[in-house]
Amino acid sequence: MSVPLRIGNCSGFYGDRMSAMREMLEGGPLDVLTGDYLAELTMLILGKDTMRDPALGYAKTHLRQLEDCLGLALERGVRIVSNAGGLNPAGLAARVREVATGLGLDANVAHVEGDDVRALSFDGALTANAYLGGFGIAAALREGADVVVTGRVTDASLVVGPAVAHHGWTPTSYDELAGAVVAGHVLECGTQATGGNFSGFRTLPHTGAPLGFPLAEIAADGSSVITKHDGTGGAVTVDTVTAQLVYEIQSTRYLNPDVTVRLDSVRVQQDGPDRVRLDRVRGDAPPEQLKVCVNKLGGYRNTVEFVLTGLDVEAKADWVREQLSPALTASTVHWSRAALPLADADTEEGASTLLRCTVMDAEAGPVGRAFTAAAVELALASYPGFTMTGPPAAPTPYGVYGAEYVDRGLVTHAVVHADGAHEVIPDPPGFSSADPALGLRESPYPAPADSLTRRVPLGSFVHARSGDKGGDANLGLWVVNDGSLLRDDRVRWLTKLMSPRKVRELIPEAADLDVEVYVLPNLGGVNVLIRGLLGQGVAASTRFDPQAKGLGEWIRSRMVHVQEDLL
Repeated sequence: MSVPLRIGNCSGFYGDRMSAMREMLEGGPLDVLTGDYLAELTMLILGKDTMRDPALGYAKTHLRQLEDCLGLALERGVRIVSNAGGLNPAGLAARVREVATGLGLDANVAHVEGDDVRALSFDGALTANAYLGGFGIAAALREGADVVVTGRVTDASLVVGPAVAHHGWTPTSYDELAGAVVAGHVLECGTQATGGNFSGFRTLPHTGAPLGFPLAEIAADGSSVITKHDGTGGAVTVDTVTAQLVYEIQSTRYLNPDVTVRLDSVRVQQDGPDRVRLDRVRGDAPPEQLKVCVNKLGGYRNTVEFVLTGLDVEAKADWVREQLSPALTASTVHWSRAALPLADADTEEGASTLLRCTVMDAEAGPVGRAFTAAAVELALASYPGFTMTGPPAAPTPYGVYGAEYVDRGLVTHAVVHADGAHEVIPDPPGFSSADPALGLRESPYPAPADSLTRRVPLGSFVHARSGDKGGDANLGLWVVNDGSLLRDDRVRWLTKLMSPRKVRELIPEAADLDVEVYVLPNLGGVNVLIRGLLGQGVAASTRFDPQAKGLGEWIRSRMVHVQEDLL
């Protein structure tokens, strides 16, 4: 049996800590180092880059990291796998070779391609990229690649590919592949697995060191241990890992190009300080179709923010809206106001709130000077204390995201090896269709027995992690793992409480939206999907929190009735 693969991560998004690659290479032993640079919004950003220069379309920061660290990686025998190729993996691979040559290094560089499917009738698409699996990466590594760059593979595929190459798994090694997907999902967002964006952040050790990036030791059976290098900041606990497991997963069946993961099968256990074991993961055949990330240019947008101070805030807001509205010709006009200021505030800022007006239109004109000049002209003719948070800005283009699906036979998943050889990766031998209702919360649950209750914040013993999936918001809730004997009873209470009706009550913005609740008993909680809360995706959303990153913390602050014996 092969020894575990030790694989780390050095990037969770395009813009993550530049020093992380060197930190991971110098911090301890690794076999493979991955970097995740792509997201739905990132594909739009890279698409705009290619409009200016077709030779771009990749994550330029990854190239700068390799300029600094490629020699160190080769010296230590660590192979680099990233999706930094974005829309132009061949272009990035060529640049990496140039860097290696300039440094006097002999590096085998391969790239994975075939995800660009704009030719498949996605009319008007700036980008259209199918999510590929990990077997192209595995093929590149088996042929001796030191560096592999890809386009739009799934985030977890960056871990699946090296695990396949290392352990020799086949396309029907479903449980093993599912285990690697789970490990990859935990690693993909970098320090989110070691305490970043964690609702229990107050329990973390505060040493002053930056949060360490995570790594996984993946065994031949697909089980893994999540850990981090010694001496780095943050922590790896059941709760920090669970926070990432429930991040943007939707239902209990996690569909990947290589396998369908049964998320309700995952067992999570503390395996020592800063070590969490993931095992018993089960997988089924993958779906027959591939998901496609489609970005289109939606038009232009602009925003002005008015500062309202002191008394009569609501009347001031009403007046400026009344004054500005007749001058607004954009097709979409959205007003929003922050919370009312404190009474008798001891600072001017505390006595103030913001009123935002966001406009969107297919053309730049209605959201340009026609909009900003009308706002500025009110400076001496509107509410007392009139001021704005910044000078007028030019309109900016925005994109509209959509998820589509294509048959695998229309996509050619391929790897171009270091010697230029082109290898097509065959489709999996079989497919399955996951029932979308699997794990869906029963409704209604029987009412809890009568008992004394207290009104407390939901977050009194419940953690949360939230995020975006296109226009949908994803919200994971689970009971804190603090060793309490009450945990099982609290889990039962949470799964009964969180019905779609209760979600709409706690999140009034979802009152008219479809809400799905999926039960994850092994993880001690539920996953909530709120359809359409984010409109047409982050780039087009006018919501205060367009990526739903703070949604989990908001719902944790909401008051609920909890039985006294659970507190």
